[in-house]
Amino acid sequence: MRVLLLALCLLCHGLAAAQEVRLTNGEWAPYLGARLPHQGVASRIIQEAFALEDVQVRWEFYPWARSLHLAERGERSGTAVWLRSAEREKTFFISDPVIESSYYFFHRKDRPLDWQRVADLVDLRLGGATGYDYGAAFQGAERAGQLHVQRLTNEEQGLRMVLAGRIDAFPMDKVVAFALLNDNLGSAERAQLTFHPLPVRSDSLHLMLSRKVPGNAELIERFNKGLAELRDSGKMAQYLMDVQQPLSLAP
Repeated sequence: MRVLLLALCLLCHGLAAAQEVRLTNGEWAPYLGARLPHQGVASRIIQEAFALEDVQVRWEFYPWARSLHLAERGERSGTAVWLRSAEREKTFFISDPVIESSYYFFHRKDRPLDWQRVADLVDLRLGGATGYDYGAAFQGAERAGQLHVQRLTNEEQGLRMVLAGRIDAFPMDKVVAFALLNDNLGSAERAQLTFHPLPVRSDSLHLMLSRKVPGNAELIERFNKGLAELRDSGKMAQYLMDVQQPLSLAP
């Protein structure tokens, strides 16, 4: 009986010692999503990396602007996943890379696209998602009025406008684009599209923990430790491969 009571006490102590972190998230399949398996592959990587450090994640899904705002103000511990920037470094502790993301121009096969630099895009009708950053050269040319960019509320709308011939090209993360095409468009529509092999931008995306939340400096170190362990185990690569293997769109 004493052995059983001791085991129960140790179990209860372990459960009590487990830390919980509240993180905001958004919709960006297959990386992130409230209804996706494991809430998306990026969410899975973050959750399992924290679990290796005995930290439990509670996800809260919001529109992107609100997700960032809540974490900036310290109303939530942090948010996932975001580009690193000098401005964000002032507000957040930023983790080691969680995923790598590469954007490409998607266009119709019957409307070939050939570009090597932003200046080659000046005569095209381009799309872009509201609030998305497509790299310094693209953003600077857009601000200067050198590029004709129609900003849209969502990426599916952009691909459908390409199909309809209303814009010439739309930049998207390739894995996200393939998932959207396979889930939301028919085979005849998918067959009309391709992408240019030159990336518009390639970056790493990160977990960000608010500098306003006590303990987050230590927590980001624990997360990075768990992330390294998860990466070294080969699980991170396998999880990412699992969402990429079923997706194909030949250029």
